[in-house]
Amino acid sequence: MIISASRRTDIPAFYSRWFMERIKAGYCIFANPFNPTQLRRVELNPSEVDCLVFWTRNPKPLLPYLDSLDAEGYNYYFLFTINDYPKILEPHRPALAEITEVFGELSERIGRERMVWRYDPIMMSNITDGRYHSAKLREIASSIGRNCSRLVVSEVQMYRKVERRLSELENGGLTLLSGEERERELEKVYSAIKEVAGQYQIPVYSCAQSKDLSQYGIEHGACIDQELINQLFGRNLTYKKDPSQRAECGCAQSTDIGAYDTCPAGCVYCYAVNSANRAKQNYQGHDPRSETL
Repeated sequence: MIISASRRTDIPAFYSRWFMERIKAGYCIFANPFNPTQLRRVELNPSEVDCLVFWTRNPKPLLPYLDSLDAEGYNYYFLFTINDYPKILEPHRPALAEITEVFGELSERIGRERMVWRYDPIMMSNITDGRYHSAKLREIASSIGRNCSRLVVSEVQMYRKVERRLSELENGGLTLLSGEERERELEKVYSAIKEVAGQYQIPVYSCAQSKDLSQYGIEHGACIDQELINQLFGRNLTYKKDPSQRAECGCAQSTDIGAYDTCPAGCVYCYAVNSANRAKQNYQGHDPRSETL
């Protein structure tokens, strides 16, 4: 079993203590996000877990616990998102210098092979156009390019809740790009990705994208990647494609132990939060000793 921790919230950043309490207990209780009364026990013993996959913007709170995970024999790697958007889009993001330092510290601790940089999502707007992304990609890569094994990119998915939040920013000066203008600016972004990947010798994969980006050296990929897991940990695992993800997603089947509306980071483009206020309240009311997140 592969444990995804988590597409639905940033467990390392905000729920590390809860996670480690559940590791000690050997299980957690997962509530179906579409039917909260439907509960399922998820075994977390090392003998049951082939790999832990951590999705995060800031794993710093989890770092003190890595020795314990290692001692228990857990396999894990990190999907570490750094895109450093303006505060209007990421109001509570850590400072870039702080977070790239954490990236380097973690890479030195566990090895660059287990570090995946996600530049995700790519949002095209009047304040985040092709020039903006190109400069930001180069800036971030100059700090972490030699500390990661691959780069994963994807364009923003315009779910209704995302559209609603973005529309509320129009009075603040944000205008989304569309049509031919958007595509022209995206070409600049993908050209910069190709340049960065070549400079730092980083393979690049797209996340849940149907678009053919092979001209930029970008292959269709998987964030929860059984081939990567087998390579990293000397396994011979075979998993089906995850049926609960979008058709374009190449991820192996996993069990996600997170919960929607629990991340207080407030990123405007987040698909896992319907209400920022509800997410903040859920975080503030969270009990790290609870069986469920």
